[in-house]
Amino acid sequence: MIEHVVLLKVKENVSASETNTIVERVNSLISLEHLLHLSMGPLFRIRSTPSSFNFTHMLHARFNSIHDLHAYALHPTHLALIKANAPFIHDIMALDWVAHHPPGGPVPPPASALRVTFFKLKDGLGDHVRHEVLGAISGIEFKQAIQLTCGENLSPERAKGFSIASLAVFPGLRELEALDSNEEVGNYQKNEKIKQHLESVMVLDYVLPSPEVSSSSS
Repeated sequence: MIEHVVLLKVKENVSASETNTIVERVNSLISLEHLLHLSMGPLFRIRSTPSSFNFTHMLHARFNSIHDLHAYALHPTHLALIKANAPFIHDIMALDWVAHHPPGGPVPPPASALRVTFFKLKDGLGDHVRHEVLGAISGIEFKQAIQLTCGENLSPERAKGFSIASLAVFPGLRELEALDSNEEVGNYQKNEKIKQHLESVMVLDYVLPSPEVSSSSS
């Protein structure tokens, strides 16, 4: 399975109705045959070191294979959507990574909460060191998480230097908020196998729509 996460910064002068239209356009892509799952909406919270990132929205999608991801990326409907949304977007970044199919299937439950963490490593690290850091990150436990994936980024051209990603799915916002983002960033930097090679961390929280919200917006 391929995890696909896109972060977007909507321009500040874009109205709420225009922003909703952007979100609706993106969520309509779920009808494309290549997708296992897709959800886009406003970020609940973003934390980073340094704190210069100010993305407003996140898209999370899952694919069976890298071939399906590429087919989705080149699909005319997807390309038309990118063109339609481009005037309203100030900044964008994306990471993709290989993951095992998670327990419970590829579609997270409605109203579940996601914590996505991106890692930027220092320049010049060899493969052995990068794999060691990836192993240390993969070994960090998330209490109450029902799904957890972690991997090296496959798409460096839009990743702003971030090369490792993890994604944890929690039953809901309450379980997610039991974790503290700032403390988590600190924990990564305290880990001896990680901190000496780490340049920056970005922690992103996103809550999937509840069934009521999904049905009322359709």
